[in-house]
Amino acid sequence: YRTWAKTSKFDSMLPGDVKDRKAKAMHAQQVINSHLTEHKLAEHVVPYSDKLFKTAAVEWLIATDQPIQALEHPKFKEMIDVAARATNGVKIPGRKATQAQIMRMFKNHLTKLKATLNVCLRDLLLSVFV
Repeated sequence: YRTWAKTSKFDSMLPGDVKDRKAKAMHAQQVINSHLTEHKLAEHVVPYSDKLFKTAAVEWLIATDQPIQALEHPKFKEMIDVAARATNGVKIPGRKATQAQIMRMFKNHLTKLKATLNVCLRDLLLSVFV
């Protein structure tokens, strides 16, 4: 059968022959994979210009459905000023990191509020009972 298959250019379907073909194919694939490497694209930093910033700001307003007044908000200006001091671009946090930061800030705010209210309550009680 093997002689006939070889002379007829027919792939032998005997279990051992099928297993050998699969092993050769797997080895050939491994050899190809070893030559492939993933190259990350270099991030191109666009030089700053007022026109480019205005365009990006308006596109941000439209894409995120922000009110026009968002550009005038002091916290927006503060964010832009902080980002402007970056030397190697800006890393924008993902959703989970942003959520965790919001939770930390809220907890800190509540802790400070509790301390302030405790001081005010203590001062009030002292002024009433003294």
